[in-house]
Amino acid sequence: MHKFSKYGLSALCGSLAAVSAVNAGELSVTGSAKATWTSISSDLTGNPLGMASAITFKGSGELDGGQDFSVTIANNDKSAYSSANITLNLNSLGTIIVSQAEGGQGIGGYDDNMPRAFEEAWDTGIGAGLDLQKGVGSSTNIGWTTPKILGSTVQVAFAGKNDGVQVNDKAGSGAAGGSRFEEGYDVVLDLNQDYAFYMPNVFIGYSETKQGKHNGAANKQLRHEHEEGVIGAVFSIGPVQAGLQKSIEHLGNEATGTTEYYGNISWGVSFNVNDDLSVSYGEHTGKKSLIGPGDQQDVVTQSFQVAYTMGGLSINYADTSIDNAVYVQGSAGDKDGQLLALSLAF
Repeated sequence: MHKFSKYGLSALCGSLAAVSAVNAGELSVTGSAKATWTSISSDLTGNPLGMASAITFKGSGELDGGQDFSVTIANNDKSAYSSANITLNLNSLGTIIVSQAEGGQGIGGYDDNMPRAFEEAWDTGIGAGLDLQKGVGSSTNIGWTTPKILGSTVQVAFAGKNDGVQVNDKAGSGAAGGSRFEEGYDVVLDLNQDYAFYMPNVFIGYSETKQGKHNGAANKQLRHEHEEGVIGAVFSIGPVQAGLQKSIEHLGNEATGTTEYYGNISWGVSFNVNDDLSVSYGEHTGKKSLIGPGDQQDVVTQSFQVAYTMGGLSINYADTSIDNAVYVQGSAGDKDGQLLALSLAF
C-alpha cells in the first residue's frame, strides 16, 4: 500500500489568492491483478486465457469534532471507472454514504450473501444471465446506517431517480436513464448477532421504486410500483458456514406476455480447512414468471469451489453447471464450465 499526503490550495478572485498548507489527511492506493483460464462445454470460447487488473484509491481525514470521513474510488480493468463512495462517520449517529457503487447500498449488497470459497455460484465465468435484486444500489444514492446495537444495524438508502445511472456532479440523469423508474428507497435490517456465536446472521430488506405512467403505452399498464425484497440467514459453527436466502422482484406489469416477477433462492456451505485453504458448494435458482400461459422459466446453477491463499496470492478453482442459462429452457441454455484463477493483491 502506498500513501500520499494531501494539501489544499484555494484561489480567490484571480490575483487575490490564499494558500492553505494544512494537512487534510492521506491517500492510499491498493490494487490487484488476476489471470484466469475459462473452459465452457458446448460454447465456442476462443482463447481461454484472460486477465484483469484494478486499482482503488482511498482518501481519509478527520473533522474538528472527531468525525472521520473517506472517499473511495475504484478503477476496474484498463483504468475503467467502476465505483465511488463518499463516507462520513457521525460516530454515535451512524454513517452517511453517497454512493456510486454498483449494487453496493441497500438490498443490492445482499443480492447473494451465501458462504462461498471464491465467487457466487452464478459468477464463475459461464454466464447464468440472472436478474438480481439491486434496489437503488445501481443508481447514485445516499444512505444512512445506524450505529451497531449488539452487532445489528438498520440501513436506509434513497435515489432521487432509480434509473441505474451514475450521475456526475452538477448534473442529473435526465431522460437518458429511462423514465419508467422514478424515486426509490431501500430499508435493510441486518441482525448480526456477533455477541453470541450460536446465533445466525439474519438479514431482511425491502425496496420500492415509483413508476411513471406518463411515457409510452407500455408504462400505462402497471399494477403497482416496482418492489423488491430479500431475506436470509447465515449460520457459523467453528470452521463451517451455511446459509439460505430468498429474494423477489415484482415489476408491476399487467400486459399478457410481460414479466410478472423474478425470484431467486440460493444456499451455500463453506468449510475453512485451515487459515489458507477453504472449500464450498452452492446452488442458486432463478425464476422468471410471465403473465399468461407458459409462465415459468428457471435458471439452476450449481458450483463447487476451492480457494487457497498464500499472503497476497490466491489460487481459486470453480466447477460450475447451469441449466437454462439466461432463462432459455432446454439444451441451448445448459452449460458446464471450469474456472481457474490466479489473483495477486498489493
